[in-house]
Amino acid sequence: MSVKVLISATLRTFTERTSSFSFEKDTVLGVLNALTDEYPDFKKALYDENGELRPFINIFVNDVNINQLQKTETRLHDGDTVLLLPSIAGGAPVESVIPQERRKEAKLDDAEIERFSKHLMLREIGVKGQKSIKAAKVLICGLGSLGSVLAQYLAAAGVGTIGLADFDVVNLHNLQNQILYGKRDLKRPKVMSAKDKIKGINQSITVETYNVKLEAENIEEIIADYDIVADATDNYKARYLINDACVLLKKPDVFGAVYQFEGQVSVFDSTQGPCYRCAFPSPPPSGLVPTCAEGGVISSLPGIIGSIQATEVLKLIVGGGEALVGESFIFDSWNLTSSKVKIAKDDNCPICGLKPSITEVEDFDYEEFCGLKQADNEIPVEGIEASALAERISRGDKMTIIDVREPHERAISRFPDAIVIPIGQLARRQKELDPTIDTIFVCREGKRSILAINTLREAGYTGPMYNLKGGIEAAKDIILPHEGAWL
Repeated sequence: MSVKVLISATLRTFTERTSSFSFEKDTVLGVLNALTDEYPDFKKALYDENGELRPFINIFVNDVNINQLQKTETRLHDGDTVLLLPSIAGGAPVESVIPQERRKEAKLDDAEIERFSKHLMLREIGVKGQKSIKAAKVLICGLGSLGSVLAQYLAAAGVGTIGLADFDVVNLHNLQNQILYGKRDLKRPKVMSAKDKIKGINQSITVETYNVKLEAENIEEIIADYDIVADATDNYKARYLINDACVLLKKPDVFGAVYQFEGQVSVFDSTQGPCYRCAFPSPPPSGLVPTCAEGGVISSLPGIIGSIQATEVLKLIVGGGEALVGESFIFDSWNLTSSKVKIAKDDNCPICGLKPSITEVEDFDYEEFCGLKQADNEIPVEGIEASALAERISRGDKMTIIDVREPHERAISRFPDAIVIPIGQLARRQKELDPTIDTIFVCREGKRSILAINTLREAGYTGPMYNLKGGIEAAKDIILPHEGAWL
């Protein structure tokens, strides 16, 4: 017998970028053992310190979560497919989320009838559906690559009120895949640039802006008046805050995520199915799985995933469509494959389960939430500023610099005289390091390098180790340009 094993993009760092395998194993545990036997460093990603599967990783057999089956003891048969899907990451017809009274109050004038004629011709939308769209209030959280697409398509569709929440400004590197902005928008708040652009698309809509960071103190107040929240954020803290607020206020959360060539879309609505915490009880430890900022994303992918998100929003507004409630749609743009997997509601979920322990939106320490909070007796990770490292390099101090970034990141910017050792190889290659001199670890933002130091400590390495604070991003204006590091 043979089973096919698919590895999500965010985990392929541990499989030397291999995306699929064939194993002759009859249980999920057998497959996992085969993977960790072939790639020993994969074990750290799959299992925590107690030997339990990490909760941010879901495993599916033929699109069914093994938690709904016999977990790792789930039996496999010839031709089965096993999917390992971390958080980056049967729909039933839904009723419109727009109150009937508000829909009836909406009127379409002659210009709108002409403008939205292609919607009006669709039996599934028609006049009633377009009135619902005009009456709808949708909040977009995050105005990056996904939010750029969402904002434009929802404005073009005629959504009456669109809220825009983001605290960032437009930077040059945003222009690769955040198609809402141009060079004239550089350094402007994203919410203001986005408002100008979508008002240009549809002058008649109402646009509300929130140039603030979403926190426990403000999120409920911000989303309270909206019918639907579209989560287009790029960090785990925001995703859990949005989820919790949506559950407590009984709002649907249309979720999207992208990483390199892969994207996910789900609709988390605790009134009908699971919430985000049901699918992913906790995020991955910081640095274990790179973000899209660290791992990159092909410029066209957010257009695909953002369009699907926008479609899910419109289905919730109009009603009658099969929304992705209790499902996750996964799309691999490089291999042009897609799948839908089931997500079960968790009766033990701390916010939407039978006995919820979370009764209000709470701020939380990300590292403590991930179990990474430094214990009182733990040796702290010492950091070094880019300016101090530059001085040491200029003096010719004896030290070792280790670059733990991905190959494609190093192709953009190489760090002078650094030794390349991926995090997964550090433990077995520690003999290459000299414990009598300082070792400096670098990554893109200074997060993965902390994980690298802790990994070596667990492996027994005792030499002095330092983390480059802020990583390559902090060093590029101090060290790298003078070394001809940028292409």
